[in-house]
Amino acid sequence: MAIDPISKNRWASVPEALSRPLFVAARPQELKAGQVLFAFGDAGDGCYLLERGLLRVTVTSSRGEERTIALLGPRAVVGELSMIDGGPRSASVVALSDCLLRFISREGFAKYMAAHPEDFQALVAILAFRLRQADEALAATTFLSVKERVARALVELAELVGTPFDAGQIVLHEKVSLADLAAMAGVARENVSRVLSEWRGRNLISGSPRYYCVNDIAALRREMRGAPD
Repeated sequence: MAIDPISKNRWASVPEALSRPLFVAARPQELKAGQVLFAFGDAGDGCYLLERGLLRVTVTSSRGEERTIALLGPRAVVGELSMIDGGPRSASVVALSDCLLRFISREGFAKYMAAHPEDFQALVAILAFRLRQADEALAATTFLSVKERVARALVELAELVGTPFDAGQIVLHEKVSLADLAAMAGVARENVSRVLSEWRGRNLISGSPRYYCVNDIAALRREMRGAPD
């Protein structure tokens, strides 16, 4: 089954016309790589605007199996669902790199939305994007091969934090460990290592184990769809 390409992160980002007044007086919060912003089941006491860094949204089964359902880059809103339904956190969020966020409480969020009901539509669009992300992640873990899932994770990283370089290369400046990449792809680290080794041999990727360089994004997209070179 063919899985659609990764959705563009801009649909998860709050428009500047909304973020500026909503988060203008929000409290800044720094998060180091590896730190948890909030965990599944925590009280939904507010939401965040990610200004810098990369966040990973995860869910965990009763057997302790973890799955990454979304990656969030700068200008993404985090924790907005609890602002709408008043429930606890529906997933866990951890920093993949050092992050700077701005926090607004549920009370502050409610006051702003009461005064600006026209802005609620922007939050609905973000929620719709999140649902599409979850559907894509479920389809990927159900239908894609190991190699296709690893390619999908690298393509998503390239779209979120990649910087175009010489001769079509895309450099990923954020540190991403093998364990992080395995969690994003939903496969064992040993399998990810084997796939990356093959791609290094074909010069699809290069760089250190934590700082990847995508040398041929078109080829990775073909790998993501299971298409031959």
